Amino acid sequence: MGGGDDSTFDPKQGLRILDFSNPNKVELAKTLRKACIDDGFLYLTNHGIDEKLLDDALVDIKRFFDLPMEEKMKCLHDKNHRGYTLFAEEILDLVNQKEGDTKEGYYVGWDVPEDHPMASKPLHGPNQWPSEGMDRKLGHRVASLIALALELRPDFFEKMFTTPMAAMRPLHYEAIHSKPEEGIFGSGAHSDYGLLTILLTDETGGLQICKDKFAKPQVWEDVPPIKGALIVNLGDMLERWTNGLFRSTLHRVLTKGVDRYSMAYFYDPNFDTMVECLPTCCSASNPARYAPMTSGEHLLKMYHKTDKSFDVTAKPHGFDDLPTSNSQKNEL
Repeated sequence: MGGGDDSTFDPKQGLRILDFSNPNKVELAKTLRKACIDDGFLYLTNHGIDEKLLDDALVDIKRFFDLPMEEKMKCLHDKNHRGYTLFAEEILDLVNQKEGDTKEGYYVGWDVPEDHPMASKPLHGPNQWPSEGMDRKLGHRVASLIALALELRPDFFEKMFTTPMAAMRPLHYEAIHSKPEEGIFGSGAHSDYGLLTILLTDETGGLQICKDKFAKPQVWEDVPPIKGALIVNLGDMLERWTNGLFRSTLHRVLTKGVDRYSMAYFYDPNFDTMVECLPTCCSASNPARYAPMTSGEHLLKMYHKTDKSFDVTAKPHGFDDLPTSNSQKNEL
């Protein structure tokens, strides 16, 4: 899939813009494919979500994080990976960070009642916060376009998202100046773990990407916010699925002495989905690079590694190389 002018590339912004008002899905898929191979990040415009709704969401996020700490602690992060997460709880860059991320957050996922069969699985359960308005349609549209960009049927991923591990995470970054030279970051350098992330951010800025994570020194580029646009980035799971063709790009947040608010929507497949090389991404001369792994095992491993409050032993998981009791929690 190739050819044609890349008219959606804006050199001033540095990333491609995927305009969902374009009815030509083949053209959109070509743009998406280039963005996935070259950058792993893109802007999404005319996405169908009212701009006022996005603005109101940022207001509500600020209202929650402005609450007294004792109020926020009433809905502290639980065994279902739902609820409030404290400042400095995550260390995403295990090499360069001297302390945890200077941000607090809140996990809201697919609301699974306690008596539902899926509630016994890790990363599933009821929310501690109402999930009204949480919508999977946009994630489905982007995933469908990703399938086309990979020369697969547009419904290829549908069966893998019947009970998705979709999660929304409002975030508040503290009003301090990040100091990379001292290991202090709003969010340490990392790549996202799942299939794709859709990000709403305020106008503060601070998001940066590094397209070549192996470069010495690493080169960081700003991803400035565009009013009304969402930012989409690919995760490690899609990089595994595509045998390294599509890029899960390293990114970080540097704060600038003012509060920053954002909301990430993680669109990840069913817990038991097998992530193995797609048929259009391997051949005799390009064999699969990654061993098959379920999406659930992949996410549990990553949360266990980077989130000190996450208890991988809270629910039975059935994976041999993950701890199954508190005595094993720090073995990995």
